[in-house]
Amino acid sequence: MANSAFEQNIIAMVWDCDKTLISSYMQEPLFRHFNVDGAKFWQEVNALKSHYAAQGISVNSDTSYLNHILTYVKAGLFKGLSNKMLRSFGKELAFYPGLPNFFGEIKKLIEEDPKYKAFDIRLEHYVVSTGFAETIRGSAIAPFVDGIFGCEFIEEVLQPGFLDAKDAAGNVPNANEVSANEISQIACALDNTSKTRYIFEINKGSNKYPETIDVNSSIAREVRRVPFQNMVYIADGPSDVPAFSILNNNGGSTFAVYPKGDVKGMRQVDALRRDGRVQMYGEADYSEATTSWLWLTEKARAIADKIVEIKQAAIKNSAGSPPTHLQ
Repeated sequence: MANSAFEQNIIAMVWDCDKTLISSYMQEPLFRHFNVDGAKFWQEVNALKSHYAAQGISVNSDTSYLNHILTYVKAGLFKGLSNKMLRSFGKELAFYPGLPNFFGEIKKLIEEDPKYKAFDIRLEHYVVSTGFAETIRGSAIAPFVDGIFGCEFIEEVLQPGFLDAKDAAGNVPNANEVSANEISQIACALDNTSKTRYIFEINKGSNKYPETIDVNSSIAREVRRVPFQNMVYIADGPSDVPAFSILNNNGGSTFAVYPKGDVKGMRQVDALRRDGRVQMYGEADYSEATTSWLWLTEKARAIADKIVEIKQAAIKNSAGSPPTHLQ
């Protein structure tokens, strides 16, 4: 077995955001603030692909909304939209019942159990979203998570020659003052397929040690920071099939949620279960004793128990046999 710097004693719960943690879409506070018709905005976004295809241009339908937001900024409809403002919108996100308390409760359940504490077993939460990372950072869930991966924007754009040029004050030149403190470029765009990259970052440990571990490096499974079998992915629907597949095919756990009382939503996640896309599903209610609370807490315990079993076996195997008397 290869030497590892990691104890593999981490349990990672990886969460989608919209319709998984919150009941709506995180762009809604943005539309309200600028008095923009959200339905019309999304109609335009959905029409972008066909309109650009007529010009011979292929666009990513999952992330084209980011460019359309920048178009609205340039047109003055989202005038002054900044990263600070995006973060402030996080305060308006309405989380499903039981959140954010459930994040702390399940972490405490694992980390304060003497059986698990003996092996320093810990539980981490991550949010991986095609929405705005800044908005999630400004939300009530942020203090409970160990990492947030989402779409990001640049405000002050570095100009050509920025490596060599400095102004009289010694500052690197940025875009003109008019665009300062207003988003103007996409820094990071996540779609439903690229979300899997961040699952591998958590798995290999490159999210914690980016200067040392490259996510594309070949790393033996037994030396990765969080083995797939220690991971649980929670999301709401078909758009997360790529992420579900990574976990299902590598010994991880998958769970889907649907809005309470929503028959159509229940049928959708039940179809995912029948097709082997998810292992279990429940209503998007994380209050104590609900299906989601019970399944996720029991899954965390089962993973922790397995870690204990592996650790105890390793200790036993490392010890030599005691001396015995000759007969």
